[in-house]
Amino acid sequence: MTNADTPITIKKYANRRLYNTASSAYVTLADLAKMVKAGEDFVVFDAKTNEEITRSVLTQIIFEQEGVEGQSLLPIAFLRQVIRFYGDSVQSLLPSYLEYSIERFSGEQQKMRESLSRTLDPSGYSTASFNALQELTRKNLAAFNQALGMFTPFSANASTAPAKGGSDEIGELRDQLSEMKRRIDEISEKK
Repeated sequence: MTNADTPITIKKYANRRLYNTASSAYVTLADLAKMVKAGEDFVVFDAKTNEEITRSVLTQIIFEQEGVEGQSLLPIAFLRQVIRFYGDSVQSLLPSYLEYSIERFSGEQQKMRESLSRTLDPSGYSTASFNALQELTRKNLAAFNQALGMFTPFSANASTAPAKGGSDEIGELRDQLSEMKRRIDEISEKK
């Protein structure tokens, strides 16, 4: 057995097989997905080069999950926007922001489950559940603006507005968030 603080080592061989060194058994991507859901930490290495390839294996798991009917989690607009960030000036900010957002979302997950279970009716989502999601979105946007403000210290109002040079992309993101808010408001008014 491995120490709880030490990640399990998985080796990926040229034949694409994955070997769990802790259990001395071959595993599948589905097995690794179960390990992630169970909170087990692992690191994947290419058996030949010893290069760490954990990111690509996790991405492959996500790719397979996205391909299962009814399992899609990532909206197409989100995926396109992520692709647009590659090579962009704010590329270095995005991983930290996404990590912060998902940690915050995970921390609020139990509260959201409880709220949704209280507010969902058989016909669909209620106004209260959309308000909770709206509030979480607002908090994440505020955190993103604050993080962005740290990287624009020479702007007179750096904490609330991006530097003029990068405002097109940030403005586009704000427009998209405003459009999402408008749509959520419309849906919640219908219920």
